[in-house]
Amino acid sequence: MMEFQDLDPAPRKQTPLKFVIGGIVIAAGILYLIISSLNANVQYFLTVDEILAKRNAGELEDRNIRVSGAVLGDTIQYDIDSLELVFSIVHVPADNQLLVDEGGLAQALHNAVLDPSRSRLDVLYHGPRPDLLQNEAQAIITGELLPSGIFLADEILLKCPTKYEGSVPEQMGLEGE
Repeated sequence: MMEFQDLDPAPRKQTPLKFVIGGIVIAAGILYLIISSLNANVQYFLTVDEILAKRNAGELEDRNIRVSGAVLGDTIQYDIDSLELVFSIVHVPADNQLLVDEGGLAQALHNAVLDPSRSRLDVLYHGPRPDLLQNEAQAIITGELLPSGIFLADEILLKCPTKYEGSVPEQMGLEGE
């Protein structure tokens, strides 16, 4: 017959303090890496007026920015040999109610291009010319503001104004108001 030994549970040893401290240090390190990477990848979405105001205050140095505005068709210059594209965008309000008051997005873009008092921002982009780059197109541009005041674009997204006529009231659910 087999004999069973009496197994007295050994008293539980306390977790050494060095493991607790090590765990806290590792968790703090991971938290720091997460927060620092989020801050490095933050992208500000601004209007032309906001960019010019923040530039004068020195708040945009080394920041990745996304800006929206209306393309001025007369300023578009493209060098096919160097793939250098230069154009200007003008301020379009970001407030949806202001866009509705102007008659929709297409009308707001049209008004922005015709108004010589609106703020303007020169854009420099290296790459192929986008097909939808035309007068009054809504441009959403990602990049950085150079010390010279020129916006160096990494990415250009364009919306043709004729395709979005009256779209703001419908998008915002304000059609019947």
